[in-house]
Amino acid sequence: MNPWQDKKVLITGVCGTVGTELLRQLVDLNVKSIVGVDSNESELFFATQPYRNNDDINFYLCDITNKSELRRLFKGIDIVLHAAARKHVILCEKSPSEAVRTNILGTQTLIDVALEMEVERVIFTSSDKAVNPTNVMGTSKLMGERLMTAANASRKGQYPIFASTRFGNVLGSNGSVIPLFKKQIQNGGPVTLTDERMSRFVMTIEEAAKLVLQSVFLAHGGEVFVTKMPIIQIKDLATSMIEIIKEKEEIYEEIELKIIGAKAGEKVYEELINEEEIRRTVEIDDFFAVLPAFKSVYKDIEYTFNGVEQKPVDRIYRSDLEPSMNVEELKQYLIEEELLYNKTEVLN
Repeated sequence: MNPWQDKKVLITGVCGTVGTELLRQLVDLNVKSIVGVDSNESELFFATQPYRNNDDINFYLCDITNKSELRRLFKGIDIVLHAAARKHVILCEKSPSEAVRTNILGTQTLIDVALEMEVERVIFTSSDKAVNPTNVMGTSKLMGERLMTAANASRKGQYPIFASTRFGNVLGSNGSVIPLFKKQIQNGGPVTLTDERMSRFVMTIEEAAKLVLQSVFLAHGGEVFVTKMPIIQIKDLATSMIEIIKEKEEIYEEIELKIIGAKAGEKVYEELINEEEIRRTVEIDDFFAVLPAFKSVYKDIEYTFNGVEQKPVDRIYRSDLEPSMNVEELKQYLIEEELLYNKTEVLN
């Protein structure tokens, strides 16, 4: 049975990397209707073009802090996928009030309207940077998670169910390292690494969106679903890309790897579950589920996941403490997921 059938879904940040892929996958799931919301006028115009003949998909220009407009758009909506955010670390440091306005106040506004309009489910897309945050962006995403969990105390009945998903780097997304490395290699190098010990959780945009959608109907309220992800060493990623691109584009000169030093506030490793969260985390299939710290506040919620086996977690989930892909495995991953070229381009 398709749980999405007959559901009316609203996506905030529909023009972003994650929002765009959520939209694409929802179309394939045969939902009843989709509303896409974004504050980027130009990108929203271009996003409408592939769907302009589909009366069941509509796009609206809206800032998520605009409560009256959200009320209008939430009318009749069953599920909200909240992907709108200020996401760039340095820009949020330079303009912290914008990070607070969108990531915190905007999220609270969305929660208030979802409660008022009796939406069934709301899922917030968070970030690994919310774990032990070192910057404004990460701190604002952590507050977004906390607001989503706390919102379940305001429920007057079974709904709305509020929960979050937390994942690491989306390879190939806007601002990811792959386009940067590819351009540097094509220009003859050097490929710049901030620290050769750097490790990261990674996934493709298709995988990220798929796991967000899977978490929607797992949620009981207040959980943070942490997606299980492959791990790479950034140095190995650069080496893999150099080998693939040199062979494909017949580049014969050596490509230098240059260490330029870590950026301010940049971690050598990434965390998706910290030490405090271990004792309230369970492992379920493709996820870890971090349960609320104050479960007593949500007395009517029982955290069992549709008969899926739950296993306790006894370790933090950190990229430098888990096995990572080697260079050959990474090359295969890059080719299979078409992150540099499509498969026929690589094989020809």
